[in-house]
Amino acid sequence: MEKTAKITFCGGTGSVTGANFLLEIDGKRVLVDCGLTQGTKVADDINWDPFLYDPKEIDILFVTHAHVDHLGRIPKLVNDGFRGKIYSTEPTRALAGPMLEDTAGILSKNTELDLDKIYTPENIKITLSLWEGLKYHQSIKITENVEVTFLNAGHILGSAMVLFVYNGKKILFTGDLGNSPSMLLPDTEKVTDIDYLVMESVYGDRNHESKDDRRKYLEETIEDNYKRKGTLIIPTFSLERSQELLFELDALVEGKRIPVMPIFLDSPLAIRLTEVFKQFRNYFNESAQKAMTHDKYLFDFPGLHSTLKSEESRMIGNVPNPKIVIAGSGMSTGGRIVHHERHYLPDPNNTLLLTGYQAVGSPGRLIQEGVKTVRITGEDVVVRAHVVTITGYSGHKDSDGLLAFVEDTQETLKKVFVVMGEPKSSMFLVQKLTDNLGIDASTPEQGSSVTLSC
Repeated sequence: MEKTAKITFCGGTGSVTGANFLLEIDGKRVLVDCGLTQGTKVADDINWDPFLYDPKEIDILFVTHAHVDHLGRIPKLVNDGFRGKIYSTEPTRALAGPMLEDTAGILSKNTELDLDKIYTPENIKITLSLWEGLKYHQSIKITENVEVTFLNAGHILGSAMVLFVYNGKKILFTGDLGNSPSMLLPDTEKVTDIDYLVMESVYGDRNHESKDDRRKYLEETIEDNYKRKGTLIIPTFSLERSQELLFELDALVEGKRIPVMPIFLDSPLAIRLTEVFKQFRNYFNESAQKAMTHDKYLFDFPGLHSTLKSEESRMIGNVPNPKIVIAGSGMSTGGRIVHHERHYLPDPNNTLLLTGYQAVGSPGRLIQEGVKTVRITGEDVVVRAHVVTITGYSGHKDSDGLLAFVEDTQETLKKVFVVMGEPKSSMFLVQKLTDNLGIDASTPEQGSSVTLSC
């Protein structure tokens, strides 16, 4: 009798966020990721809807990495009865606690949400008690016939692709694929013999600037802002993007490539996560490890001020320009950046630098698209500041990078499912894979299922 596996696309379709895939394989019900859907808010209302499956019946959850759009709904899964095993890499497990606690803190400010049913300290505690960290390439058997391995995705610290091997057939969930080469991380691992591929498509329809151009544009943006005696504000994701920017700024400061000015890391979460980064230096690439050996203050250079307390954050406004402020969140949906935007966006001498993906409908996306007024924390804020976008700092592979990744395994591929992208990005990538590689690729719909021959 032919063996089969079934994938149901429970989230992460038609959207970059909300990754949630159900794999029914050899009698087990397995999830890959359980993330928040994020658009106009930190957590869209859809996150409180029931799951498309019974959480009590899920045996195992594999988490690809620690961004909340991949793990932020796990407390609800636990609240609704999940008590199976959770597996990820060791760094992802270490990062998960701070990420979930921070999300709970942000969401608790919204009194309309019934957070007691999801983000309770007890639910987060249970979540972490079910969680086990594994090393890359450490295989585990979830049934007699199914083996699972984490491969390095190169996206953020600890990010992984999840490889299932069943009856000789290989099913790979990419999670998010890194924009290799990275300043900090090893390159995304090559895969060459995959049968079925579930892959992201955040930048499926566009390419980034080169790494050299990226640093040049950052340098130019800092110098332009310095000449105008303005404040440069950088909304950034607390996990990975903040650390990469600190790494880049460290090189510019130490190399005397930019003028001396105060630089503020105004993100308690980024400060906490940077300490976790220091515990997992062996997960960095060779050049980053070498730099850390020579410079123990790699994430703490002259002129950098880390502002943990709210009163320290408020004092930034009293510091004379020019200065740089790095703060979360990356899409301006919450966090301390919104207070800085309210204060600094109306001044044409200031600059807003966008370095990451901006979801449709988010304040960051609206500003990027050129709105003259944006609503931030209930106030209409006039945008007169310079707005600069540098896509080379994205943690995701661009369109050509995604094509090259698939090309390595095109000989064995039977089917590619393109997910985790805006519809136009996903559809563009499907067309690109079909036209360039002759591969059977499609964009699944939310809630749809496919049966794979194994």
